[in-house]
Amino acid sequence: MSENSITLVGNLTRDPELRFTANGRAVASFGIAVGRRYQVNGEWQEQTSYFNITAWGTLGENAAASLSKGSRIVVTGRLEQREYTTREGDKRTAIDVIADELGPSLRWATAQVERTPRQDGNAPKKTGGGANPGGEENPFSGEEPF
Repeated sequence: MSENSITLVGNLTRDPELRFTANGRAVASFGIAVGRRYQVNGEWQEQTSYFNITAWGTLGENAAASLSKGSRIVVTGRLEQREYTTREGDKRTAIDVIADELGPSLRWATAQVERTPRQDGNAPKKTGGGANPGGEENPFSGEEPF
């Protein structure tokens, strides 16, 4: 696992915006707010941090199709620093989270998961019957259970 990894749980601050690069690769961007509640001298304090999230490829497409403002999600990814210049000519630095995995938080909600077919030509292989009622090959076969 990368030493530059982060996991965040928060609520979307805006609907995912799906765009495509000149080469046709999908990229979705959205923000999340991560709240923290703690006590100081018996009084509750609240702190909120805001993060920009970028999801590439099918992950981005699935995020745009599945998530909306207010959704509570879990994001696992890596931090990436970028520099930009404001309209006034000032140089700024921003740190974004490049998502590796996204999912709904099930702490206070339920979700229905629908598997999408792969578009990279490596569609899951079908097998006949057995203990797998969906007929798909077990992607974890050969791995030790956790």
